[in-house]
Amino acid sequence: MISRRQEVTARKLHRNASVFAALGDTTRLTLVATLGDGVPRSITELTEGTNISRQAITKHLRVLEDAGLVKSTTVGRQNIFAFEPRTLTRASQSLDLI
Repeated sequence: MISRRQEVTARKLHRNASVFAALGDTTRLTLVATLGDGVPRSITELTEGTNISRQAITKHLRVLEDAGLVKSTTVGRQNIFAFEPRTLTRASQSLDLI
């Protein structure tokens, strides 16, 4: 039988599953590490020095955005992406419950 506490813990972990899944990909983890310095960047800036296409970076950023790890704003014709640390903090705290 599952206790009430175990049920609450499982629910919190489930809520953060998309965060853990998003971070399970090396490219997405690298993007989070890059944006983790607090400097928002465009897709062009994020693709510089890589062999990854803009389209691929865009798809990875969308997964990160859906998980709440990055947020985007439109400036002119560019999307600028910034790291959202609160989401990672909440996900990390859910692991402390185990």
